[in-house]
Amino acid sequence: MASSWMSIPPNSPFSLSNIPFGIISTAPDSTPRPAIAIGPWALDLHVFASNKGFSHLPEITPHLSVFSSPTLNAFAALGRSTTSAVRTYLQSIFDENTPYPDILRGNPELRATALIHQSHVTMHLPFTITDYTDFYVGLNHALNCTRILRGIGSLQPNYRHLPVGYHGRASSVVVSGTPIRRPSGQILNPAAETPEVMFSACRKLDFELELGCFVAKGNAHGEPVPINEAESYLFGVVLLNDWSARDIQAWEMVPLGPFNAKNFATSVSPWVVTMEALEPFLVPSMERGRSVLKYLAEKRKANVFDINLEVDVTTPAGTTKTVCHTSGRHLLFSFPQMLAHHTVGGCPFNTGDLIGSGTISGADDPATFGSLLENTENGTKAHVFNEEERRTFLQDGDTVTFRGICGEGEYGLVGFGECQGKILPAVEFKA
Repeated sequence: MASSWMSIPPNSPFSLSNIPFGIISTAPDSTPRPAIAIGPWALDLHVFASNKGFSHLPEITPHLSVFSSPTLNAFAALGRSTTSAVRTYLQSIFDENTPYPDILRGNPELRATALIHQSHVTMHLPFTITDYTDFYVGLNHALNCTRILRGIGSLQPNYRHLPVGYHGRASSVVVSGTPIRRPSGQILNPAAETPEVMFSACRKLDFELELGCFVAKGNAHGEPVPINEAESYLFGVVLLNDWSARDIQAWEMVPLGPFNAKNFATSVSPWVVTMEALEPFLVPSMERGRSVLKYLAEKRKANVFDINLEVDVTTPAGTTKTVCHTSGRHLLFSFPQMLAHHTVGGCPFNTGDLIGSGTISGADDPATFGSLLENTENGTKAHVFNEEERRTFLQDGDTVTFRGICGEGEYGLVGFGECQGKILPAVEFKA
């Protein structure tokens, strides 16, 4: 990848190879609007477009109003060919040998208003999300959960044939940095000799390390999305933390799966990394040991992303420990396969709908497991921060931070920034 005339630190996740999209506001202008990240800066696309920044990209001219929208929905709905052209054009604007030096490089007035240091912007939820589906296609996580929660080491017969999923709660999806309130609900009294149900604040609050994918365009009700067209329906990827209340989950999940244990909060990183930016990091999904039915059979073998993922937990005292380091390659099915399966019965999608991958865990090594349920063996093995601080599950005041990065060398890093949330105490219920 060519270098930029901008000063981009070599360790920045927002290299010229990336160009992720997000929604920002600033103190002088509190109106949310689209932007891209480039190094430590955000390019305000509303200001850029209003000052003829896209004058050399005629196909976007009739659609400049999308850069005044408070979400990315209108932009993504233009379709992959148009949004890809915008990304490629913006790369050329920042290229060291830009063919359009008059637009930004040689325009100090526009640089002063359109380029904003990211420390001076507020990030917002990138899309209006009308629906959210969480899948369960992290094979290692699924095996660990069945062993820990159900005492068995095998999965249901359907697991390797289709991407298992369930509907999440779109209204509780929040952007990184939003505090997370500890939920309360029904749990089994751990002190009782016989099963006894009690109402309590969650005592086993957990994170789940996932990737999320936003849908660019919808399909008509009753019309499935063909597998080899599915990628064109997808806009980009974020880090996703599907917070989980494990004690509430253990009691309520039989027979229909988790409900209140999952619906209280899901955090996403604010910058959406496009499918095009991630394409160089495609690798084959995990071996499933059998072929899939034709409607799930992708032509390409490389279909999931080799993204280096890590999770930090920071205590109220300021002590930080990395409790997980793994890769996005540990998935059994791809996002196009998830979309094709989700729509095969005719289910319609809308622009901005969110798909979660399910928890991503490596094999065998607990340090690669993407949840505390797994890497503490359901609270029986603690993470030691120091002599005074240990964790089996999350405590009030703890902050969880996800990071994801891929790429190296001349290509430049492609990353997501952070997905972060701090735990607040549960609401006190009064009789």
